[in-house]
Amino acid sequence: MRAAEEKWGQSAARRKRTFRAKRIAGRRLVQSPIFFGPERRSMFRFLAVLVLAAFCLKADEAPRRIISASPSITEMLYALGLGDRVVGVTEFCHYPPEVRDKPKIGSYLRPNIETVLAMQPDLVVVLREHGTLADRLRDVGLDVFAVQHNDLEGIYDSLRVLGERAGVASVAEQRVGEIKQFLTGVSAKTASLPRRSVMFIVGRTPGTIQDLVVVGRGSFLNELIHMAGGRNVFADAPNFYPRIPREEIYARRPDVIIDMGDMSDTDGVTEEHIRSVGELWKQIPSLPAVKEGRVYPVAEDIFVVPGPRVVEAAQSLFRMIHPEAAR
Repeated sequence: MRAAEEKWGQSAARRKRTFRAKRIAGRRLVQSPIFFGPERRSMFRFLAVLVLAAFCLKADEAPRRIISASPSITEMLYALGLGDRVVGVTEFCHYPPEVRDKPKIGSYLRPNIETVLAMQPDLVVVLREHGTLADRLRDVGLDVFAVQHNDLEGIYDSLRVLGERAGVASVAEQRVGEIKQFLTGVSAKTASLPRRSVMFIVGRTPGTIQDLVVVGRGSFLNELIHMAGGRNVFADAPNFYPRIPREEIYARRPDVIIDMGDMSDTDGVTEEHIRSVGELWKQIPSLPAVKEGRVYPVAEDIFVVPGPRVVEAAQSLFRMIHPEAAR
């Protein structure tokens, strides 16, 4: 044991002497005119400029391979003319139709990180509400861009920042202008019409009128209902999509009921299912909406994807709330 300790001590001393010698030699080399003379300094400055220029060019370079982690992001990218750059989407991305042929990264809530990496994207666009997804993707070395668009202003902002990031800022500004112009037109049509009270249901227990989730304050649908000549009966709710008891329906007595309750997975909804939803509301014949035949089962994803197709959603809401004026 003692011999081993002495041998280790001798080795340590040798390593220390060698390190000191190398350090002195290195200092002399760096200080010498040969290593760092005027010509060499000029060369290093030139190389530094090249490296900095390359870094800035890379930072400003528009992404060519983009992955979308949500249907709304996918629709925005296509609206900006970036469909040919999209290399991966979620299983729930259905629009435009050609997006169905794009490689899939997994579900909206649980994308497969290994699949994303294999696609070698320049940029992955996620929603801020995706939680830790952005951090997990950055941890494996990916460039991640997060957006948020729960309301109309958020939709406009997301289109603009995506346009800037992808090098198509002017296209984004044009799309925002087109959407605003269309929605202004819808508002103008309904300005002189009576405001009908509207309840929009986005979730409930299948086959029942229980555990309803409705459109509340702050969501883009709340804004579109107002533009389409309606008054959201749950506009006073504290969040975007509150859960309400059945008793609240009797208290609010909506003039119009729009129900996509258990049809949020719009891809597999049948006509029979839509008819069954309409029949369901006949359980409450005293409601004004049921009496007047203004119960509308809907299954279009324009109502659950906050993106450029809000113009279609607004027009559809106008037809349901004021069918007499939309003819």
